[in-house]
Amino acid sequence: MRDAAFIAVMLALLPLAAARPFVGVLLWSWISFMNPHRLLWGAAEGMPWAAVVFAVTLLGCVLAGEPRRFAWNAVTALILVLMLCFTLTSVVALGSPATVWAKWEHVFKMLLGLLLTACLLTDRWRVHALVWIMVISLGYYGVRGGAFTLITAGNYRVWGPPDTMINDNNHLAAALLVSLPLMNYLRMQARAAIVRWGLVAAMGLTLLAVVGSYSRGALLGLAAATVVMWLRSRRKLASGLVLGACVAGAIAFMPEHWTARMHTISTYEEDQSASDRLVLWDISFRLALDRPLVGSGFTGPYTREVVDRVAPGGPARAVHSIWFELLGEQGFPTFVIWVGLTVAGFIYTLRLTRLPRDRPDLAWARELGQMAQVSIIAYLVSGTFLSLSYWDFYWTLLVVLGGAHALAAGAVQIRQTAGPAEGAGWRRLATAAPGIRL
Repeated sequence: MRDAAFIAVMLALLPLAAARPFVGVLLWSWISFMNPHRLLWGAAEGMPWAAVVFAVTLLGCVLAGEPRRFAWNAVTALILVLMLCFTLTSVVALGSPATVWAKWEHVFKMLLGLLLTACLLTDRWRVHALVWIMVISLGYYGVRGGAFTLITAGNYRVWGPPDTMINDNNHLAAALLVSLPLMNYLRMQARAAIVRWGLVAAMGLTLLAVVGSYSRGALLGLAAATVVMWLRSRRKLASGLVLGACVAGAIAFMPEHWTARMHTISTYEEDQSASDRLVLWDISFRLALDRPLVGSGFTGPYTREVVDRVAPGGPARAVHSIWFELLGEQGFPTFVIWVGLTVAGFIYTLRLTRLPRDRPDLAWARELGQMAQVSIIAYLVSGTFLSLSYWDFYWTLLVVLGGAHALAAGAVQIRQTAGPAEGAGWRRLATAAPGIRL
């Protein structure tokens, strides 16, 4: 029954994606982030839905004549350079060619989709719609995981959808942390009380799901995100009390064995899992030093023969760090480009938060910049202990920031060109008529 319903929905939406390419972007993003087909048990589960939607979206672009121009900004430029770097490192990769090129194909398609997404983010409402899709996609698992934690009194771990990048409890927790500030952004933008309170409830359950994942890295990410959220708030006393109460309440709800596991953070020298991570990081760094320009290539740290080059008999498996995974696989030049993506995104958040306060029509961009800063910090801190270097959700957030900055900068330029009187009238019109696209 689930299969039939899902196929019926997809068959209804695919023609719309062909008619309106941005609908295809939203549908492709939903499939990529939420992986709803992984929740099925029939024939629909194994179908390449993302590829089908992407192909239909490309057809729609041809029919609709979109996009009309390439969206040049720091994020898209670095994505193009990153695509070239990934291709070069794959050509000389040390791992099995079949495995290496399969991973290259997956990442390359992902980056192509991001570039198309960037080109189609032509107005505020498209940015807002994409953020909604991002929040709904991960928020589903946050709400479900939070409810599961409540029902089981926190005695069992929360896991993500099978056969996806966020299947692991640690990966899911980090993903939910990144989505939490975006939920708050939508709450700040919502006009209907039912939507605002619905998002508040979703945020509470998602917070509980993060804690219920039993992820120690996510706990550190939660602490960092809470501090940044507090720093970005206007009413620091009130927000500090609310944030502190929410986090403390979620932690107090968990059973004693959860607390015992979290306490191992301070005694990581005695914890086998933490010690293994240090060994894996060391091996990955050695692989980067062995071939500093190109690294070991995709899946290098996972390959026995490759690891034996620098650490005979050492563990050949997931690196458990975004930093060391990328460095060991791609080398130092590509690592710098990869880090540059985050730097560019963070600079855009700073510029968005500094938009003129006398522009209520740009409040959405300021608030997006503030909340995106929290998401970025959550990803960087949690990702230090996870293999999420090639996570499309995070890269999509950076693309959104580049698009939002371009739209906000364009609106400011229109105001300056139009002059004070004409600009004030345009601002009142944009504020009073939310249906007008900026």
